[in-house]
Amino acid sequence: MRVVSLVPSLTEAVAATAPGLLTGVTDWCTHPAGLTAARIGGTKNPDVAAITALAPDLVIANEEENRAPDLAALRRAGIDVLVTEIRTLDQAFTELDRVLTTGCGLPRPRWLDEAEAAWAALPAPSGSPRPAIVPIWRRPWMVLGSDTFAGDLLARLGVRNVYAHHAERYPRTPLAELNGSGAELVVLPDEPYRFTADDGPEAFPGLPAALVDGRLLTWYGPSLLQAARELPSALR
Repeated sequence: MRVVSLVPSLTEAVAATAPGLLTGVTDWCTHPAGLTAARIGGTKNPDVAAITALAPDLVIANEEENRAPDLAALRRAGIDVLVTEIRTLDQAFTELDRVLTTGCGLPRPRWLDEAEAAWAALPAPSGSPRPAIVPIWRRPWMVLGSDTFAGDLLARLGVRNVYAHHAERYPRTPLAELNGSGAELVVLPDEPYRFTADDGPEAFPGLPAALVDGRLLTWYGPSLLQAARELPSALR
């Protein structure tokens, strides 16, 4: 079987399970290291002609990360496209199983069972959730809003996204508003914007900052096991 992945998380999931299936991946597919599959452009601008030339049996995609017109063009070319929707941890486990077992025809991998068990074993948060803001970009400032996978992970770890009920999923928000939001924590991932100890915390004086691995917060795949082990302490 020949598979093209348009989603870095799904690329890692397939590569960890049956790396020989991958015939094409995006320029943003960085894990695991040493991928030898053909590069077919970005998640938002894949080269449809290059993908078609690879003659894949399946293209795996995501409704948020990939554009509907690109997926429609692939279908018009006669390619089977499997589109995932992942906005919660439970959805992640369900959709990963669907991609790997139904889409790729593989046995359910051990790493998926281990990741699901690791999250199920985490103790329920005690006390009131800690209100937090989660910037994902600056210039302009953008934060996690409603209905996001990362927001669901944070909630399971006792962190309440202040903007979880915003009308937008990734609202642009003035810095003054963020600092006046009542948050008790700012969570700063290193992707898509690379926040660091020297670039980000200084914008939120007096507010504790948790610098986290963005892959652990936003990717769904084998990294979910590491996320269950490391995120709880990173958010303290």
